[in-house]
Amino acid sequence: MTVQERASSISAKAKPNARSGGRLLVDQLLVHGADLAFCVPGESYLEVLDALFDVRDRFKLVNARHEAGAANMAEAYGKLTGKPGICMVTRGPGACHAAVGVHTAFQDSTPMILLVGQIARGTRDREAFQEIDYRQMFGPVAKWMNEMRELLGKAERPLMIVGGGSWSERACKEMVSFAEANGIPVTCSFRRQDVFDNASENYIGDLSTSVAPSLTKRVKEADLLLVVGARLGEITTQAYRVIESPTPKPKLIHVYPDPDEIGRVYVPDLAIVADSSAFAAAANTLKPLDGAKWSAWRESARKDYLESIKILPVTFPLDMGKAISDLAAALPKDFVVTVDAGNFSGWAHRFIRYGRPCRQLGPTSGAMGYSVPAAVAASITHPERSVVSFVGDGGFLMSGQEIGTAMQHGGKPIVLLFNNRMYGTIRMHQERDFPERISGTNLVNPDFVAFAKSFGAYAERVEKTADFMPAFERALKSGKTAVIELMTDPEQVSSRTTIDALRAAKRH
Repeated sequence: MTVQERASSISAKAKPNARSGGRLLVDQLLVHGADLAFCVPGESYLEVLDALFDVRDRFKLVNARHEAGAANMAEAYGKLTGKPGICMVTRGPGACHAAVGVHTAFQDSTPMILLVGQIARGTRDREAFQEIDYRQMFGPVAKWMNEMRELLGKAERPLMIVGGGSWSERACKEMVSFAEANGIPVTCSFRRQDVFDNASENYIGDLSTSVAPSLTKRVKEADLLLVVGARLGEITTQAYRVIESPTPKPKLIHVYPDPDEIGRVYVPDLAIVADSSAFAAAANTLKPLDGAKWSAWRESARKDYLESIKILPVTFPLDMGKAISDLAAALPKDFVVTVDAGNFSGWAHRFIRYGRPCRQLGPTSGAMGYSVPAAVAASITHPERSVVSFVGDGGFLMSGQEIGTAMQHGGKPIVLLFNNRMYGTIRMHQERDFPERISGTNLVNPDFVAFAKSFGAYAERVEKTADFMPAFERALKSGKTAVIELMTDPEQVSSRTTIDALRAAKRH
């Protein structure tokens, strides 16, 4: 059956009269395999909503509480599935509210379609994930693969940075195989730890907000950087200081699917325009180099990484390093972790070890309010998987109402709400630059447990380390959306420092 015949068949089953613009859109969504969208309803697309009523047995519509939440849900769906996440909002304010999700999708190269009002068009490219014909792909990249191999062969301290989107499960495995066969140490760009198996002896950490100083030193010492899929943004490069722009000191091989991006910030010695999955497949066919000459470099970098994730003793009643390490040990292999903007995310970055099929979803744009909607979307998309949201009290107050969306549509994420009664990241910057001059960063919070329970969710508060895992297990057994409020000490401003330490450093 042709596309036109399928569309006509769908329409005929729905209504005998002529199709409206809304029905044409819905028919085409069905023809192209879409079966889920996130929205806040509006009068500007009533025809679409009406058409969806007739196909509700084949198409699920998740109505969020805020357009930003709906857009973030769609973006998270795109990250998780590789298919375009679909978001529907009304014109004007609806489109403006949804802009944060579109920005995140743009920054993270996530497939997403935003449908605004009566305009049946997405604001993003609509490239659904599909298997690549690698036989066709190898031809154009063969010359690049040989040049890359020559540059690698001349290096003494090579380092690979992987990140970005469009990584299939197969590509992730092939990238590990390539790195291990050539003995190359690998780090992940900001919030892309699930691209490379953290258990591999070649994995040496992630370039996040909680980056280990030893890893920063390694990046500076490298004489060749092989960057695959990552844009090399501000967080990954620490405001472009760790890797100098526009011409970095080490040799740079940059692999990225968009030719307009390559050379925009960093001028590479070798530019390879290729999708990450295609590159991984092609690179994995190359004859391995003798990595013996940089084996000591790789081994010491791995040792530094293992040291950086050790749990150090603290005097706080709730030891988040111990709590999250215990959580990591209990999670199944296919877990999904979503992270919001804020220093608390360092616990998820530092103490949870990633590797497909598990996923880490987070905005590289640093937008607050992402984690809860993303967790809702992940749980609705994969109800059989454990989904854990990491969010601060500030971020939760921006989008926490989306737990109501989860309750309505059968999602059951577990939200870990880090409550330190302040905007912690900004407080850290304040204390570093202007010690004890607190301005605009204190928060007065509601009773989060009561708030969550008002939606029918499971909720409890944790104040001591020993109480964390029992609370998590009870949340899991509840079989519904859950919120665990973690009462963290404001002094514990990040996973690597304290307010007192910041003040002391400024004094000296």
